[in-house]
Amino acid sequence: MKKHLVAPSVLAADFTRLREEFAMVNESEADWFHLDVMDGRFVPNITFGMFIIEFMKTLAQRPFDVHLMMVEPEKYIEEFRKAGADHITVHYEACPHLHRTIQQIKETGAKAGVALNPHTPIELLEDIIEDVDIILLMSVNPGFGGQKFIYRTLNKIQRLKEMITIRNAHALIEIDGGVGLQNAEKILQAGADVLVAGNSVFRAENPKDVIAKLKAFESNPLKFV
Repeated sequence: MKKHLVAPSVLAADFTRLREEFAMVNESEADWFHLDVMDGRFVPNITFGMFIIEFMKTLAQRPFDVHLMMVEPEKYIEEFRKAGADHITVHYEACPHLHRTIQQIKETGAKAGVALNPHTPIELLEDIIEDVDIILLMSVNPGFGGQKFIYRTLNKIQRLKEMITIRNAHALIEIDGGVGLQNAEKILQAGADVLVAGNSVFRAENPKDVIAKLKAFESNPLKFV
């Protein structure tokens, strides 16, 4: 059985100690760095852009999982790839021509992902599910860290996993928002492949220990007939 992945969310890191924070993740069992790019329009917050990601890339020894919480992401795909994005995820809600945007991401050589807000039904992915590498389910309303996990997400994970299995697709299910030691096992049992963890990692007394514990949970025991 393939082991699930853990992606610490840099949004929760201490930006005054960025070298130390990245070194900690590099030395841990983490698989990816998760980077949230917010534009203040699609979500009510602004974070960082290409120049900061380019600097971060010099510190990192893990792939960059870049989540674009922004309108018109298609205008910046190539720039984010050049800055160091290994995976680029765009929001279904922000892309009127989603298939074209997914192909645009793939043409850069990056893995392509699509994200869904908590209120967006997974059934809307039926016509794109075989074309994407990652499906990111938001388990909080996007824009700010530190929110509580929306437990309705567990049902969405189960239904999405079944859809992927039936369609013989290969997309990884990534969960972002309110993920920690208190719910990681249930999230994995529902069928998730990637855990994005922000405050639960970077605000912990021993972040590397939390990452190790997140990795140690059993992954995805569900089977569909």
